[in-house]
Amino acid sequence: MHRPVTGEVHVSYGQIYVVSEHEDQPDLDETFAGQASGLCGAAVPGFLWLVTGLHTGDVGFTVEVHDREPPVDPVWEDIVEVSFRPLSGDSCLQQWAGERDWLLGLEETDYRVRYSGRGMDRGHELDTRVEGDAADHYLLQFWPATPQPDRIVRQTSQIAAYWHGVARETPPERVEGEGA
Repeated sequence: MHRPVTGEVHVSYGQIYVVSEHEDQPDLDETFAGQASGLCGAAVPGFLWLVTGLHTGDVGFTVEVHDREPPVDPVWEDIVEVSFRPLSGDSCLQQWAGERDWLLGLEETDYRVRYSGRGMDRGHELDTRVEGDAADHYLLQFWPATPQPDRIVRQTSQIAAYWHGVARETPPERVEGEGA
């Protein structure tokens, strides 16, 4: 296992991303189009939109790259899984507006991604963290796997339930030239 990110990262607007070769950032509707889970938008190839409870400030964040599927840790309150294929070998975790990024060391192959969070409701209630310990923490895990539909593994927080609802209401992207 490799941990390219450990510690705290800064989030703005309750979001942070995994980016590989994207000049223009896709919008929320594009990234969650047709998904059941609303915490990790993976509908745009080579891009992940990660939702946090905290609106602005530092959250605990760890990224792990595994050779095989890791076990689900019961410490995490909200867990989703999606499929992801980087478009380049330069995939990185990126703060809002590209303010900072961390190279992840991912190969150009199919991955399963597990995004886990705890303390999301506390982070959402806090809204902005300027001091004290992080209210919410996240674990982003990658391992090689064939593509599969996204899924909600565990959902306990109200804010995760809200975002899952948003994703379910976001229709799949229409193909250009499709009906009116």
